[in-house]
Amino acid sequence: MHPAAQQAISTLLAEGKTPSVATVKAKLTEPLPMPVIIAALASYKNNPEAITHTAQQSQPAPAKPQSQLDRIEAKLDKLLALLEEKQ
Repeated sequence: MHPAAQQAISTLLAEGKTPSVATVKAKLTEPLPMPVIIAALASYKNNPEAITHTAQQSQPAPAKPQSQLDRIEAKLDKLLALLEEKQ
């Protein structure tokens, strides 16, 4: 299962919500293809305990979540810096 999908499902479960394609997609930290989201949900529904066991084992270090806009701005800054170097 893709780590981002697993994290989204874990977050939803921690909030007491039932994971669905729409709710998982809304909680994703990075864009994923729809088949990956559906496969992750199917995996969770077949074995719900796998999410909780894996989430407990691989607790990521707390980090400030970076919004998609922040990531785009950082990439744009890098591109502009590269363009300025070539001029």
